[in-house]
Amino acid sequence: MLNQYTNPVKRAMAEGKATLGSWLQSCSPVMAEILAEAGFDWLLIDMEHSPLGLETLVSIIQAMKGTAAVPFVRAPWNDFVTIKRILDCGTYGIIVPYVNTREEAERAVAACKYPPAGIRGIAGSPRGNDYGATKERLKVISEEICVITQIETPAAAANIDDLLTVDGVDGFFIGPMDLSTSMGHFADPSHPEVQKTIRALEEKVLPSGKFLGTLTSSMEQAEELFRRGYQFVTVMSDTTSLGAMARERVNRFRTLGLG
Repeated sequence: MLNQYTNPVKRAMAEGKATLGSWLQSCSPVMAEILAEAGFDWLLIDMEHSPLGLETLVSIIQAMKGTAAVPFVRAPWNDFVTIKRILDCGTYGIIVPYVNTREEAERAVAACKYPPAGIRGIAGSPRGNDYGATKERLKVISEEICVITQIETPAAAANIDDLLTVDGVDGFFIGPMDLSTSMGHFADPSHPEVQKTIRALEEKVLPSGKFLGTLTSSMEQAEELFRRGYQFVTVMSDTTSLGAMARERVNRFRTLGLG
């Protein structure tokens, strides 16, 4: 069971260990419960590319309670009000999309940290602060938040040296589809130019003390990434994985010629 005052994923990666997760894009507490019970280290709850609202986010995180899975949320944007409200729901990790510069990365960190390190407003009453945590416990909860910025543009890749020096950024998440598209290779992460950029990022990030993450669709691909030093990898998505399974079953039935 997850101790709600510690973040075992953040601690494991600080020790050099690899962790495995799944996207949650269906906005479903039931699906969250199923995936959390399956044994994933964390679930990446997507608020950037889903209609998920804060009320349902609370229900999703509640559905994960009692399991070892840690709730991480991809924020819809690098906006301190939105990030503050997500943290108040009880997430222990924030992924901030489209961070291209040192200034943008510093802004993301500030949104997640209490003063003087940041600008997050203090409120003891929200769920994320145990509905009235003591000052000491509030400090512990804040320190356990894991801050991740996404690398999904050539600008972010070019600025990686600056981004690596930002205090409070725990790791980076490469978005291969957006990165390839923004490089002029529409939805083609396998393009040699994109792969060259990803390898250059690996050479910078992996020895830096900050972790590197990305997404994949199979354990075979995930195993290769882990061997290269990645520590935070999604191996499936609830929506795309279910969709792929459904299409395979339907297509197989159609080939039987019975319907």
